[in-house]
Amino acid sequence: MTHKNVYMALAAAQAEMGAAKKSAENPHFRSKYADLAEIVEVAKPPLTKHGLCFFHVLEASDLGRFMVTILAHGESGTEIRCPVELLLQKTDMQGYKSATTYAKRIGLESVTGIAPEDDDGNAAVASTPNASARGLQDAWRDGVMDSLPENATPRQKAEAFADAIVAEFASKGEKALSNAWDRRKKLIDEMETRHPDLHEKIVDAFMTRQEELEDPKREKAGDSIPY
Repeated sequence: MTHKNVYMALAAAQAEMGAAKKSAENPHFRSKYADLAEIVEVAKPPLTKHGLCFFHVLEASDLGRFMVTILAHGESGTEIRCPVELLLQKTDMQGYKSATTYAKRIGLESVTGIAPEDDDGNAAVASTPNASARGLQDAWRDGVMDSLPENATPRQKAEAFADAIVAEFASKGEKALSNAWDRRKKLIDEMETRHPDLHEKIVDAFMTRQEELEDPKREKAGDSIPY
């Protein structure tokens, strides 16, 4: 079977794909999700049948580090690329492995259009207009939890999430910093009630990053003042 390009091949493969089963468990949020292996299990057979392959490569730029998922059609030489930013909760190999695994899963879901089966039906999707953003949020939360030992205490979990938010702020530009605050606002508000010291740490990190972004503007403005 031949296809003119990656898009036509993907369309044929998608017609044969099912939904990924949610069999992996997130003990912290008492929910199930489709892990990377389950996404691959659903995607690989129809993709291969229609001359498509996928792989992941690491790339870095001034904007950050990314796991890029590539869906390639060998016959036509066309491809689809999906870069996913790596948000590290811990700067060790465990944290790096967790971030890259989730980035691969998000990338593969994105380039193939595969969605985990919805146990709650279409009504749940209809009531969640920002489902894509929530999926990324869930992946971020899962990444934090994967970096913790199984017997982590509530305090350790709170500290891990606080550290993850602080690390995220440190890598953001002006607009992205504001967006990051909005994404984590619910969790930040919970910190204020349950862990005031961690909330203060998060707020300090946000304000420090704001000042770092403002300093170059002030210096530039000062250089433009004639004497």
